[in-house]
Formats: sequence, C-alpha cells, structure tokens
Amino acid sequence: MTAFLVVPQWQGSPSSRAMRLVDGAQAIRSDLPASATREIDVPLEAGDEQGSGIARYGSLEIVRERLRTALASLDEPAIVIGGDCGVSVGAVEHVASEDVALVWFDAHPDLNTPSTSTSGAFGGMVLASLIDSGAIDASRVVLAGVRQWDSAEEDYAAEHGVTSLDVEAASRADGLAEVVAATGASRVYVHIDLDVLDPPEFGGLLEPIPFGMSPAALVSAIRALVERLPLAGASICSFAPETAERAVDDAPTILRLIGALRG
Repeated sequence: MTAFLVVPQWQGSPSSRAMRLVDGAQAIRSDLPASATREIDVPLEAGDEQGSGIARYGSLEIVRERLRTALASLDEPAIVIGGDCGVSVGAVEHVASEDVALVWFDAHPDLNTPSTSTSGAFGGMVLASLIDSGAIDASRVVLAGVRQWDSAEEDYAAEHGVTSLDVEAASRADGLAEVVAATGASRVYVHIDLDVLDPPEFGGLLEPIPFGMSPAALVSAIRALVERLPLAGASICSFAPETAERAVDDAPTILRLIGALRG
C-alpha cells in the first residue's frame, strides 16, 4: 500500500504566483484515496531568512520537521505531493541510505546554493542541499530532463560528478533504468518536478520550459525504474494550474504518473 502526504508549501518558490502551488496540491489531493492520504500543515506566514541566505527559511524548516515526523510514523513507501520542490528534502532524508539512488526529473537541476542563488529561493537549491548535507551522495544522483542551467549549477555538477541525462536520453526508459542501476543502488527515490514535461502537453506550470519530456515518455521511464529497483519514496511537485478547470485538464497525466510510481 502507498501512503500520500500532501504538502501545499509555496515558500520555496521564487515566483510571485507561488500561491498557485497550494491550489495545485489541493487539486491533486482531491483525486487521491482519502483513507491513504493526509495533509501536512504549512504555516500561513512567509517566514524569514534567519541568517541562512535562504528566503522564508523559518517556514521551510517548520514544514520539513512536520513532514519528517509524519513519515516516521509510516511503514510503507510514501508519495509526497507538493507544493514546491523543497518538500522533497524531508522525504529524501527519511529514506536516505547507501542503497538508495535519487532520480531528479526536473527542467532545472536545483544545484544552486545560498552563495550562488540570485533569488534566494530554496526551490533552486534543493538538490545541492541534499548533497551538501550528506543525505545523498552525488554518485547516486541522476538528473533527468534538465534543460535550463545556471553557470554555477554547471560548475557544481561538474565538481561533484552529478550524472545528467538530457530529455532525449531520459526518455529512453530502459537506458535511464540502466544508468540508475549502475550507481549500485538497490532502491530508488523518484522526484518529479512537473516542469520536466513539455508545456504543450501539460499546462499547469508556473514557469514552462520548452522542449520537455512527453507525459508518455515520463510514465514509461518511471515504470522501467520501479520495475528495476523497488521504490523507496517519491515526490510530485510544482503543479500550479491557473484555474480549477485547467487543473482538470492536467489530472489524467498526474494520475498516470502516480500509477507508474505505485507499480
């Protein structure tokens, strides 16, 4: 059985329209089985930096601890529904182990740090924070579908030896699974920022980035991964529909992704 934790966090996003992420998380929740789903309370306030160099850090830390507490009560793998990509920190930390690989489906690598980020938004630092904290070794991280890099992120990936597959390579389902298996991991955590998808085929995004993966290719890639390696956990982030009606249009794609994760 799969547990679902809905985390309508918006504080990690740099967008002025970040509150749409709350609506997106709630829209996904409406399609999840009620008996297997719970919601993590997110502070109403933005939160302050607290000298961290990370915007809204105070609220982000509250959510992280609440999520980790909820995950600790579960025996089964969980799918965390965001909100912004920052929700993946507590979820990855929960399953962190030398046998877990992390596949990061995203249009952005999220490899900035407080010293290189121009916005201070945590959403662009999430993966680097997981590597720097030791939650995941860079050798077991596979970026998939990334197509918009900052120069500092390119430097970080090169320095730490992070593997990155472009959209074409990530869309080869068996090839992606082979790359992940080659890390030596025996389980996989799958992070999905929905902006990895091609905008003409998925509309509910704050910042659409052209030439992404097709929904069919992403579903196939996930299925091949979880057939090869058991799922340690997963997150689906960055759903930001403009209206409730638009959310309905994207719902089938999200449900197919959830079905693929569940195997």
